[in-house]
Formats: sequence, C-alpha cells, structure tokens
Amino acid sequence: MRPTPELEGSDRPLVALETSVLAQGLPPPRNEEAARRIDAAVREAGALPAWTWADGGEVRLGASDDDLDRLCREPAAKVARRDLPMALAGGGLGATTVSATLWIAARADIEVAATGGVGGIHPGGSDVSADLLELARTAVTLVCSGPKSITDPEATLERLEELGVGVVGYGADRLPFFLARETPIELEHRADTPGEVAAIARVRRELAIDAAALVCVPVPDDAALDAGEVAEAVRRCEERAADAGIGGKELTPFLLGCLAEETGGRSLEANLALLEENARVAGAIAAAL
Repeated sequence: MRPTPELEGSDRPLVALETSVLAQGLPPPRNEEAARRIDAAVREAGALPAWTWADGGEVRLGASDDDLDRLCREPAAKVARRDLPMALAGGGLGATTVSATLWIAARADIEVAATGGVGGIHPGGSDVSADLLELARTAVTLVCSGPKSITDPEATLERLEELGVGVVGYGADRLPFFLARETPIELEHRADTPGEVAAIARVRRELAIDAAALVCVPVPDDAALDAGEVAEAVRRCEERAADAGIGGKELTPFLLGCLAEETGGRSLEANLALLEENARVAGAIAAAL
C-alpha cells in the first residue's frame, strides 16, 4: 500500500474515500466537481482525504489533483474487494467501491470512511451488494446517506441487522434513503454530534466488535427529492435496464445515470450535495477521534 507523502508525513486524522463514484458513478465534468467538493469538505472539518484506488500494481492511499483528474477522465476498472487481486496483478488503473475502500481503510488503521449511498438488496432480492458483507466483517465507521434509492430499504436494513452492523441515524430518527431524506422506517439508534459518533467508535473498538458502524446522514434538505417521485423514477429506470439486459456491475451506474435523466438532473445535484455533506460529517468525526 503506497500512501501519498502528505498522508505519510502527517499526524492529522484520515477519512477513507472511495473513487468509483468519480470513475463510474458521476458523469464528467460533475465527477471533477465532486472530487473537489469532497476533498475540501474533509479538510475543512479538520481531517485529510485518503482517497483509495489502484494503479501500477499497488493499492494507493491519497491522491493528488493530477491523480483525481486521471480517475475522473481516464477509463478505470471498477474494483470491489473481491477484484483487488486481479486489479493489482493486471497493473492498470482501478477505482474502488465501498467494499474495497473499507478493506483498505481497516488495513491502514483508518477508522472513518465516507461515501454517498451504500449498496443493498435490490427489489426482488436477487441482486445483493457486496457492501453488506464487507460492513459485517470490517471494523470501521462508514458515513453515508443510507441505502441507495435503487434498493429495497426495509430488506437492506433487516440484512444489516442480521449481519450485526450497527446503524445510527445522524440527526435522524428514520432511515435516510439517499436522494430522499427519509423512509418511514424507524431507527433504534441516533447521534447528533461528531463526538457522539466518536464515542460509539471507541466503544466498538474496545469491545473488539469486527462489524462496522453505519452512520446515516440525510441528504441536505434543499437538495432532497420527494420519496414518491424517486420511487417512480426508479421503477421506470429498472424497466429500461431490464429491456436493455443490463445487470451486474453495470446496473448501479446505469440506474444512477437514468435517474438523472428522469429527474431532469435533480438527482445528480442531490448526489453531489450529499457526498459533500457526508465528507464534512466524516471529517468532523475523524477529528473528534
């Protein structure tokens, strides 16, 4: 694992960040905007951004402006945890998903990570994200905006509970749902400050609990979409994916791109806003630790 000189020589807290959102999740030039906003939000909160990616047969930790430009502009493989051996053996450019980022964070002893929405169980239950199993076996604190709006939130929360992953609403009593601020699903646990989340992380480590804590932050109110509108847009996008025979790794990027079309670009603005907010919260939690 090769960290940048900035990370290697610093005693500031780190926040692990995925890069698939830049390479596959957002279209150019909005992915470049997202990189700048996420990076700045982590720094302004008192931490350093530890972007995770693969290149030249190595796991990379941290990224320069030029590195981020490459990830935003050049073709990159989508790398989940299971893909890391093949990606490194191949030596090419790889952008990490949540599962790979969590694995890297744990091995670099980084407590806090941030993303947009986590993967989950898609309607019907046949498509299950690798994020869930990684959360169950990796002791980190992941800040997100709940399950992606293309998943079944109730089934996803039930699976997280079954896997022993603690779910905490950040300033929220109900489960956030990525582009929509909340679902009707009540959460058992809530935290309102970075210090409260930091306390949870400390106790989890003292107890040697191997599962993650999932901290769910609602999308900022001024960027949020109506839950009913999102559900209808997702339904139309799923029909388009089925008609085109799209599945596997390509399904989530297709659905997110389709949602942007179906909502006139408002889902994209919401995605950017929540990515920035989650980065800010994660940075504040890392600083509190």
